[in-house]
Amino acid sequence: METVPQIGQIVKVLRGKGEGEYAVVIGIIDARTVLIADGGKRRFDRPKKKNVLHLELQPFISPEVAGSMSETGRVTNAKLRYAIQKYMQAKGE
Repeated sequence: METVPQIGQIVKVLRGKGEGEYAVVIGIIDARTVLIADGGKRRFDRPKKKNVLHLELQPFISPEVAGSMSETGRVTNAKLRYAIQKYMQAKGE
């Protein structure tokens, strides 16, 4: 299933050190590469560059993160943690 990641979208990391963890897309570099952060270990000011093939896009886009990014071009780490937490609760994990 080929989908395009969007700012504020929750992703699950499939490859690499953070495998199995959730993060939020905070930047799109090109068709294959995105920037992700989780507000915890991986903060907004030091996002991780990831190949989208190594991510599982979740069917959830955080309106808080997307709104903040489009208004100011940045988002707080607390907001990233909140978005992931909210998604996990909605999913029942």
